[in-house]
Amino acid sequence: MESREINEYLETLGRKAAFAKTALQKLTTEQKDHALKSAASALVKEKDSLLAANEKDYQRARAAGMAEGLLDRLRLTPERIEAMAEGLLQIAALQDPVGDVIEAFDRPNGLHIEKVRVPMGVIGIIYEARPNVTADAFGLCFKTGNAVILKGGSDACLSNQAITETIRTALMQEGIDGAAIQLIEHNDREVTTAFMKLKEYVDVLIPRGGAGLIRSVVENSTIPVIETGTGNCHIYIDEAADPEKVIPIVLNAKTQRIGVCNACESLLVHEKIADRILPALGEALTAKQVEIRGDETVRANIPGAGPATEEDYATEYLDLIISAKTVSSVEEAIIHINRYNTGHSDAIITEDKAHAEQFLQEVDAACVYVNASTRFTDGFEFGFGAEIGISTQKLHARGPMGLRELTSYKYQITGGGQIRP
Repeated sequence: MESREINEYLETLGRKAAFAKTALQKLTTEQKDHALKSAASALVKEKDSLLAANEKDYQRARAAGMAEGLLDRLRLTPERIEAMAEGLLQIAALQDPVGDVIEAFDRPNGLHIEKVRVPMGVIGIIYEARPNVTADAFGLCFKTGNAVILKGGSDACLSNQAITETIRTALMQEGIDGAAIQLIEHNDREVTTAFMKLKEYVDVLIPRGGAGLIRSVVENSTIPVIETGTGNCHIYIDEAADPEKVIPIVLNAKTQRIGVCNACESLLVHEKIADRILPALGEALTAKQVEIRGDETVRANIPGAGPATEEDYATEYLDLIISAKTVSSVEEAIIHINRYNTGHSDAIITEDKAHAEQFLQEVDAACVYVNASTRFTDGFEFGFGAEIGISTQKLHARGPMGLRELTSYKYQITGGGQIRP
């Protein structure tokens, strides 16, 4: 597409979204919830067509050599479609935050001031090969009165189109503007870059994907950006760890799903228990086909472990690979984590309350765990319904972004004729 065609195409999407957001903000909670339930039913009803579209995406990606972890993200199954629908139903069941009075107070001059939650307006989301994001993003944005413009990855283009059209049809059958959800169907890089500059219509841009995507959006967007996603997540096994908890937590965090941002990518083990913990842990990870890259102590205790580099300690693998290092104290573990983590999720396994508290207070991440898998960093698990992403920044939102995180607020002031002296 030429630049003029790109601009005209995006301008059309922007105008439609701006018109739709005005209508969305007039819907009652009951109307929004009914529409969400209709969309959920439509996804299940159209399951076969969604699976057929996804199969084409999957086979194309597999033939192109996509990594197994990313293929897992791309794949739709009947169960995952049911989960998408259930996500919309969960969102419908949640309290609508729009219109909530966050605080209210009276001034000495008689002015009554209320701080009230309101929709952001139009939200843009750029994401990679995860078609379930299409439904999740729609549900959260719709419930909060926001129109959404989606730019999915080319690997999932047919899947995203099928999901979007299913939802749009369900909305229009309810008498709601289908432009509440729009998908950019052109995969040219120039289109994506131009979308990042559609500031006249898009109020906030949220990238979901790997480090390269997020960096590109942050560097090129003229729209305010909420960073999400990259997860170099750690588990520190303290000298006071309960050995019975170590293997189940680590295996769950690393191998339950390898291609997700809350999977564990790096292990730290206190040197005093390395010879007691590492052999069994290494055997358990190896049985799950996990490649281990570690320091000298790790390699001495785990046959077959390879050497770890500085790059390994900083890498989000999204694969059956994990880095490992021994440390001499909880302080050293915290320093290492804060140096190499991405602000996502980190955990300590310990029975020492003082060490647990120190870890909770000093590790700089959106989610910090004691004796639990990092895989719980998820909107469903936190009771938010679906999530728009895991924010790893500190402004506006941090951690799993649910309904409240997709609202802004305004001050509503009521007077009785006051003027400022």
